[in-house]
Amino acid sequence: MEEFRYQNRRNFLKYFVGTTAVLAGFPALSKEVLKSKGISRLTILYTNDVHSRIEPFSANDPKFAGMGGFARRAAVIEELKKENSNILLLDAGDIFQGTPYFNLFQGKLEYTLMSTMQYDATTIGNHDFDLGIDNLVKQMPHANFSFINCNYDFSNTNLHDKILPYKLFIKNGIKIGVLGYGIELEGLVDKKMYGETGYKDPVSIANETAKLLKHDLGCDYVIALSHLGFKFDDKKISDTSMAPLTENIDLIIGGHTHTFLEHPVKIANRVGKEVFVTQVGWAGIWLGKLDVYFSYDKKKISHNSNNRKI
Repeated sequence: MEEFRYQNRRNFLKYFVGTTAVLAGFPALSKEVLKSKGISRLTILYTNDVHSRIEPFSANDPKFAGMGGFARRAAVIEELKKENSNILLLDAGDIFQGTPYFNLFQGKLEYTLMSTMQYDATTIGNHDFDLGIDNLVKQMPHANFSFINCNYDFSNTNLHDKILPYKLFIKNGIKIGVLGYGIELEGLVDKKMYGETGYKDPVSIANETAKLLKHDLGCDYVIALSHLGFKFDDKKISDTSMAPLTENIDLIIGGHTHTFLEHPVKIANRVGKEVFVTQVGWAGIWLGKLDVYFSYDKKKISHNSNNRKI
């Protein structure tokens, strides 16, 4: 079966690291120009809903022939790091479920490859519970990146103390705060898979956490990793309905609805400031890229986005 031609992990990693990819669509401003103007550039790369898509779609797939997978993305990221060392690599959840690789390795392979790619953080998606909390705990030692969520209460589960509400990153003197939150699990995920995980209103807890990051901890930029979904027809909370209710969040990287956005959507928050809301489909078909430029005094001055298929 073609899906399993890289079952041997050593051979797969050799294939994974050695693959190259076309880098069209990712232009960069000259480092010399930025330095001469006292400008720092933070590059945020992101994925969501990769759903265990280890290899690209088959050549005869009617919609995504030859697209997606881990290896092409790894090569693109490696090249982008040559342009700018100030990079955050983030994911908005649903790493698990979707191909036989998940059935076979139960998430170990996904976490191992993401660690090889040097992801910085992810949040928890509903499908990440598909083999239960104990499986998440079992696979976490293979992940050299942080798991971030502030609206799930794991205190009565085996995930207690394994999930951070937020994390700080410093890139070239720029302090970035990253928080995470997820969709309500009741009615969406089998109760036995998430156990005693409690759910908190994402709006209130996200605003509380973002205020802590921006004002108490002095972050220059605040990113929310969201697994709520981009937009719904009903009143269910989503990224586009939540953004106007927020304060102190600069960027929402979303997941769950598999929405392809070429550029982030700009939405005014509750005090009239701009929030960017973005998402890049699923299965690693696209890689999200957002450059944020800061002046010498760490004030955000502009964004440049370029989400593209790889």
